[in-house]
Amino acid sequence: MELNPYDKYLNGQNPISVLTTTAERLRTLTAILSTAQVETRPAPRKWSITEIAAHLADCEVVFTFRLRQTLAPALDQPHAIIQPFDQEAWGERYAAYQLEPALTLFQAARNWNLLFLAAVSPDDRRRPTTHPERGTMPFWTIVETMAGHDINHLQQIERLVASRGN
Repeated sequence: MELNPYDKYLNGQNPISVLTTTAERLRTLTAILSTAQVETRPAPRKWSITEIAAHLADCEVVFTFRLRQTLAPALDQPHAIIQPFDQEAWGERYAAYQLEPALTLFQAARNWNLLFLAAVSPDDRRRPTTHPERGTMPFWTIVETMAGHDINHLQQIERLVASRGN
């Protein structure tokens, strides 16, 4: 498995610029949609807009921990091993969530992460961590993964919004 499976979505964009604009883009895309429009799945086994937002909120919580976990060990200590998770298993419960709380959690956690990232040094960007399924990577690969992940799901939501005629 590649270190950043979302690199193709980032496509050379500045990850901080992407991370900074995602929450507002989510709100803009969903602002005029009805409850039915955000809760309707486009196909069996495909997430609704609300479920995508819940997934983004969950992932932001995971990234919050991974970022800090990666920089926590002293330089003379072994680097961190970050925990993977099964998004499909987590997604089984997404129908219980509503859009607004998902967006609120995502935005709050993202703002917290952006403050953290503003304090990251060039040396921090190179600090290693290991993802058991992807391998050992520098801290900054997590940031690039976050941004590519955002773009991937924003594109999904854009397609869903377009398919609803809005």
